[in-house]
Amino acid sequence: MKKTRLVLRLSLSGAIIFLVLVCVQSVITPIKFEQAREFRSQAVIKKLSYIRTAEEEYFLVTGRYTADLDSLLYFLKNTPKREILKEGSLTEKQLEAGLTEHKAARIIRDAKEKAKKELQTDNDSILYDYIYANDKDVIENGLVGFKRDTIIENMIDMIYKGALDETTIDDIIIIPYTKGQRFEAEVNNDYVTSNGSKIPLLEVRAHFNTFLGDLDKQERFNLIDKETKLDHYPGLKIGSLDAPNKNAGNW
Repeated sequence: MKKTRLVLRLSLSGAIIFLVLVCVQSVITPIKFEQAREFRSQAVIKKLSYIRTAEEEYFLVTGRYTADLDSLLYFLKNTPKREILKEGSLTEKQLEAGLTEHKAARIIRDAKEKAKKELQTDNDSILYDYIYANDKDVIENGLVGFKRDTIIENMIDMIYKGALDETTIDDIIIIPYTKGQRFEAEVNNDYVTSNGSKIPLLEVRAHFNTFLGDLDKQERFNLIDKETKLDHYPGLKIGSLDAPNKNAGNW
């Protein structure tokens, strides 16, 4: 009899411990999943932001977006970035007199070209000092101190400011926490708004099943089901093929 009671007590204790473990696990699993999802999402968002920057530069040069991520990488590696360095600005009086940015830049450019021939130098510092002190058009138009120079630099260095270089740029199209899986990209370069305006659209995305694929299956299913029922994309993305949204992210 005592032996039977002992067995029952041990069985009951075991069952209680098991139930406690199940309850603890049911609480811990969603917490761990959410922590991992948040951590991984930040890495995916960073990559999507890098791609958005690249696509917007591509658009500035070509007037279109591209769904071909290999072409996007080729563009970044082989297209120089032109940027205008500006010093000084036109006054209201100069603008009222008909002087524009374009005219002022042309006066400075012509003066520099003339000075180059006279001084036989390409040194910008020497050339600017000379034209500010000697060029009649520059002085009469009040452009002393006015600079407009176009510089040509490496595209990757210019737009990512050291965060990426040619050895790391290929990685931006790979979804983090996957075995080399790429982001999905789609474009609609012929989208027409209700008022007849043509606005190219871009969408780049990563489904939850990609970067959360090795996490708890049930928690992942619940997350995807929830987002789907809310009519949200079950993952992270930039842009939209449904309507212009300035390539905003859905996070």
